[in-house]
Order: sequence, then structure tokens, then C-alpha cells
Amino acid sequence: MTQTVNPTSIQEIFEAFNSLRVLIIGDVMLDSYVWGRVERISPEAPVPVVTVQRREVRLGGAGNVILNVQALGAEAIVCSVIGTDEPGDRLVGQLEERGLNCDGLIRSSSRITTIKERIMAGSQQVVRVDTETDKYITDQERNLLIDKAKELIPTCQAVIFQDYDKGVLSPEAIADITAFANEQGVPTVVDPKKRNFLAYHHTTLFKPNLKELKEGLKIDFDVTQAGALQNAIDQLKSRLNIQGALITLSERGVFIDFQGETHRCPAHIRQISDVSGAGDTVISVAACCVALGLPPRFIAGLSNLAGGLVCESLGVVPIDKQRLEAEAVEKKLL
Repeated sequence: MTQTVNPTSIQEIFEAFNSLRVLIIGDVMLDSYVWGRVERISPEAPVPVVTVQRREVRLGGAGNVILNVQALGAEAIVCSVIGTDEPGDRLVGQLEERGLNCDGLIRSSSRITTIKERIMAGSQQVVRVDTETDKYITDQERNLLIDKAKELIPTCQAVIFQDYDKGVLSPEAIADITAFANEQGVPTVVDPKKRNFLAYHHTTLFKPNLKELKEGLKIDFDVTQAGALQNAIDQLKSRLNIQGALITLSERGVFIDFQGETHRCPAHIRQISDVSGAGDTVISVAACCVALGLPPRFIAGLSNLAGGLVCESLGVVPIDKQRLEAEAVEKKLL
């Protein structure tokens, strides 16, 4: 159930984040990094030889949204299907190390756990090796996922659908879970990908980036042309019967159309190191704000600020709550 707060200060909002439980449903995966140096070319083929210096494994995909929700102070609950393989064991280990709630995690012997391995020489990525499947989970696994979600949703204040087109989320699961969440009065916030883009009917807040919006609706337009973006959002809202949309526009900031209001927030000037994971941070902040019933202008403003902040760090990192709060106060978002 949404908690409507009438905050008198940003500090009050950030304190209220600590009382939230957020269910994250989607494709959880592992990001693996092999760091090394290159000093020669292989005699076997014209490729660099990377001498390994260290290895690191991190939560990836929907796992990064889980970490961002946790970093905001809320309880993040994972709901996903992973394999019973060794990468799956490592993924569970990563979740448990961080004290994350795994009540909604389903292990399947018929499915492999997605792992994306990056070979790095200094700050340069040499190659990426993906071990994954994008097949939809089986009917039995889908029913288990839906049952888990329905068990957990009544105890939560928001649901995030974090879709990476790896098969955990299907149109049937999306429709069933969304209908149940709506019955329970729990808002649903969506970070879509291409395959299920038009499956998220009757959700609360839909957050594609500009490229995803154009591809999902199969339209093209100039975002700088007056009214073009709003026309696309109107089409999106009509086709999906959603309550609102939050569109991320990269260097142009974000645009929100929600609860009868529209606002555009320009991007803040920053020293950009890496844009990876910015969308995960935006959806996490937006969902927590929606869970508290905060006004659209603030939802867009804080999400935009958070997305920019994480771009100052190299690699995919969760938001720094204290720094976000300090900047929100400084920029007088409320």
C-alpha cells in the first residue's frame, strides 16, 4: 500500500525511505570482472594477452536495482528465477553477504544463471563474454514466480519490474502480477526492454529511455521539436493505459507525465566517468518516491539528480544516499 507523506523537509523524505519494502521482479544476473594488464600480443592470434591481477564479482541486471533500493534505506526483496549452477550459488552468496531478502528467489535446474564476464586491461574493456539464455522461464517456473510475487506484494509499498529481456518476465506474468498489485493498491514501476515493451498494461509509472520509447512504439521523432515527446507519451499512455511515464533523455535530463502534471528536468553539469547503471538508479529512486506518494515534480527531480550522481563513478555503483540528500537540499528540490 502506498504511504502518502506530507513532508516538510527533504530530510523527512529520506528518513521515510527507511520504512519502505520494495519488491524487485526481473532478471538478476552476475557481473564478473577480470582486471589485468597487456604487455604483448598473443603468438597464437592477433589478440592482446591479459595478465590477470585481480578478479571481482558483482550483482548485475536487476541486482543493481536491488542494491540501489537498499542504499536508499528501504528493504529490497528480490523475486526472480536463477539456475542451480555455480554462478547461481555465487549470486545467492552476493545477496546474502549484503543481508538482502531472498524470499522471492527461485532456483531452477533447467535454467542457467546469467553471467557477464568482462576482461579489463586498465580501464579498457578488451572483451565481454556472456553466458546466458533469453528463453522464457517454463510454465511451472512462471507460476511459482507469480505465486511468490502475490505472497510478497501485500507486505510491500512498491513493485519494480526490472526487465532485461532474459526471460524471467513474460506477458502472462506481467499481467497477472500487475492486476494483483492494483487490487492491493501497491504501485508498479517499470523499467522496460524491447520484447515486453507493450505488455505492461495498467502499470503506475513506466520508465523507458528515449531510444526504448522510439523502438517500443516503432516511431521516430525529434525530441527538440515542440510537442513531439509529449505526443509520443500520449500514444504510450493510450496504448498501455498506464498512469504515467518518466522518460530519461541522457544529457537532456528527464521528462515526467504523471498524475495530471508534466515536468522537464534538465541534466545537471557533471564530470561524467561512466553512464552504466544510471537507469537502474533512476528507477530505484522513482519507485521509492512513488511508494511515498510524492509529487511528480519531486519524483522527476530526485531521480534525475540521482542518475547524474552515479555517472561520476567508474563502473556500476549504487547511489550514495547521504550525498544525494545533501545535493537535493542544496538544489532545493522540495
